[in-house]
Amino acid sequence: MDHLPKDQHANVKSTLRAAWKLPADQGKRQIQQLAKWYEKKHPSACASLLEGLDELFTINAMNLPPKLMRSLATTNVIESTHSGSRQRIGRVKNWQDGAMALRWASAAFEATAQHFKRIMGHQQLWMLKAHLDQSSEQEKVGESKKVG
Repeated sequence: MDHLPKDQHANVKSTLRAAWKLPADQGKRQIQQLAKWYEKKHPSACASLLEGLDELFTINAMNLPPKLMRSLATTNVIESTHSGSRQRIGRVKNWQDGAMALRWASAAFEATAQHFKRIMGHQQLWMLKAHLDQSSEQEKVGESKKVG
């Protein structure tokens, strides 16, 4: 959206949100259509939309339950962790060495972890694990079948 005029932001935001609710192949087509729309007047916006298209739909392609998809599709888990650790080590000014920084960061993350709540859809995490295990099995088979 940074590559577009402000009057276009609402349109792009709503289109992207709608596309992310669709199955992976349909969502990709919607974003490709949006990129084609901006191709002539805003080529940098077009390039930005198409840049990580496959990665945008990683979670959608896993066919996970909606609650779990909603939790995994946000950066809240990461942002919450970083915010909590920043609060705990933000006032330290005299870092002696790298080992001290690692100890403090580790302690801050550990203290922050004690305040975590369960993510929505935690009951279905086994489905995510099964999908990831299946993907890693397929990669191992593919690597073993390489010629040379």
